Amino acid sequence: MGVPPTSRLRRTPQQARAKARLARVLQAAERLLVREGTEALTTTRVATEAKVSVGSLYQYLPDRGAIIDALASRYLAELEDLMDTFVHAASAERWDDPVGVLIDAYAEIYRTEHGFRALWFSRGLTEETRAADREHKRRMADGIRRVVLALQLAEDDEALATACHAAFLAADAITQEAFRRDPDGDPALLDEAKVMLRGYLSGITARYPTKHTGKRQQ
Repeated sequence: MGVPPTSRLRRTPQQARAKARLARVLQAAERLLVREGTEALTTTRVATEAKVSVGSLYQYLPDRGAIIDALASRYLAELEDLMDTFVHAASAERWDDPVGVLIDAYAEIYRTEHGFRALWFSRGLTEETRAADREHKRRMADGIRRVVLALQLAEDDEALATACHAAFLAADAITQEAFRRDPDGDPALLDEAKVMLRGYLSGITARYPTKHTGKRQQ
């Protein structure tokens, strides 16, 4: 776990040693989060878990909110990096089932990133993290749009961006519910999400076709 790209850090570490110390602190915070939830993320508890002084931690993370924001920033950045990877892959490959590829990949994040799941299912999110998540959803929706364009399934316009935003919001909500029901993800609910979103993707390609997919339906 590296230094989060955007978060409410009191200061940003510049030297390698300071970056490594902050990464160790965030690893400790994640362990506490998974074991005990966001209430355990006090500066004292995190410093003790990380085996650093409270003063050393306070240079970067002054309170629980800053710790939560830093963890959230790291998780959101990982998801966005994964989406970028899929955009590049879609440019080079032909996917028979793009919905299945994306749903399975993000379900695996919920399945394996216990800290991410613990944070998002908690009641301890800060207003800053909630705002960051709203912007994150817009960037992820834009990633869906770029995947659709890379696969040459539709022409680009504002309506396509709105449709991809709606698709991502639906996928995100259903995936969260699947993992609230079952730590491994309720398979029946995830399968229904795929059925629903495949139908929605078919509707998108019909409404916003390219020369590769045929004429626009009236």
